[in-house]
Amino acid sequence: MAVVRIHRFRVARADLETLLTQRKMLIDGIRRANPGLTGTRLTRLEDGTYLDAWRWDRAEDMLAALTAAQGVPLVEATEALMLDASVTTGEIVDERP
Repeated sequence: MAVVRIHRFRVARADLETLLTQRKMLIDGIRRANPGLTGTRLTRLEDGTYLDAWRWDRAEDMLAALTAAQGVPLVEATEALMLDASVTTGEIVDERP
C-alpha cells in the first residue's frame, strides 16, 4: 500500500535556494536508485513553515531509500538547513487525482 512521508520544517530565508537545489538533487538521485518514489510536493504554509511530502508506492521502497540515505553527505547537508524539523509517515487510505 502507498505511503507518504511528511517533513515539517523552517528554513532561513538565506538558505532557501540552497535547500531547493539540494532537494532537487536528492529527489533525482533517489528516483534513479528507487523508482518507488512516485511524487514529491513542497508547500510553504501561512506561518512560514514548509511541508515536504514524499509519496512512495510501498513502505518497503521508502524504508530501503531511508537506509541507503544514511551517512550520505548531501542528505546531511540538506537536513542541516532544516530548522525545527519533524517527520511523520502515514499510509494512504484514499487518494483522488
